[in-house]
Amino acid sequence: MAKTLELQFLNDDNKPFSITLSDPVEPVDPAAISAAMDTLLAQNIFTTSGGDLVSKRGARIVERNTSDIVII
Repeated sequence: MAKTLELQFLNDDNKPFSITLSDPVEPVDPAAISAAMDTLLAQNIFTTSGGDLVSKRGARIVERNTSDIVII
């Protein structure tokens, strides 16, 4: 089962923008995630087609299950 951490932001156009990180450390630390997102916003290092990132929208762990199907 693959897990990713998705950091969700809003840009100048109030449209969502996500940054996805593989293999997050668990258990997650919400305070550390929030602080990291604040740092990304303060340093203004990401620009989207809708403008700069302006606010945090949320964060979530996404799990993906993969099952192979045997073709006969």
